[in-house]
Amino acid sequence: MPLPVTDSRDGARFPVRVVPRASRTAVAGMVGEGDHAALKIALHAPPVEGRAHAALIEFLADLLSVRRADVAIAGGEHSRTRTLLVRGRSAAEIRKSVTATQEDEG
Repeated sequence: MPLPVTDSRDGARFPVRVVPRASRTAVAGMVGEGDHAALKIALHAPPVEGRAHAALIEFLADLLSVRRADVAIAGGEHSRTRTLLVRGRSAAEIRKSVTATQEDEG
């Protein structure tokens, strides 16, 4: 199931479903279907004092080979499903990186 990534003027946007307090930080697959699909990310960090936000941004920056400053939470900051913005990457580049990660882990 492809990740619904869209190109915008600012960069690429895509939904992420966050699962805090996991045993390790990793891409945990996809949830939902079609336009409601989201990349599921397990975070070791707890959802307190912004630790989960910081862990999510750091993990995605490393995964997508961008600076942390280029990754931002664009929506759903207090929700488990968030919209992420990655500056300097296209939707195709995001899909390629996520697909490669899922194939490596699967």
